[in-house]
Amino acid sequence: MSEAILDEVAKWQRSGFVDWVSLSSNILFTMNYVSSYDELAKATLYNRVRLADYDAEGYLEGVETVSMDYRQLFALYRDEPEVVFILDPPYLSTDCGTYKDYWRLSDYLEVLKCLNSTRFVYFTSSKSSIVELATWMSENKMHGNPFEGARECRFHVSGQALNYDDIMLDKSVA
Repeated sequence: MSEAILDEVAKWQRSGFVDWVSLSSNILFTMNYVSSYDELAKATLYNRVRLADYDAEGYLEGVETVSMDYRQLFALYRDEPEVVFILDPPYLSTDCGTYKDYWRLSDYLEVLKCLNSTRFVYFTSSKSSIVELATWMSENKMHGNPFEGARECRFHVSGQALNYDDIMLDKSVA
């Protein structure tokens, strides 16, 4: 499959222009970019094209999907025993300029405040300092650490310009 993709890119390169950044963001792992065909030919292609549609019949049966401001959502559901909050905010200390609304430090702190006494799955990365911040807050009696008692799972990510851990904190069991 990668040979067919490289052949197609070579055709486009011969006929004129290739947007290497856009192409890289679609066929290479996150934050890996190339600026030439030679670099692309050496890279590991990441995305896979599905040859058949997914069958998701009944997959979300019984699951209620809600879309609203997270503060309202927490207020409505925080005491419900069957609710688990899934949080994937922008990572602290990373560029948030591409988000619709700018994400500030106070937004991170508001999310952490909501996590106390709730069940959650929280996604972050070692490029973020949010876990370190929460630990500091706990040690300095600012607030309790909302991640205390959560199970931590890490997945190391490395590549041409990458070297970090993706982190998932799971506190879905009270």
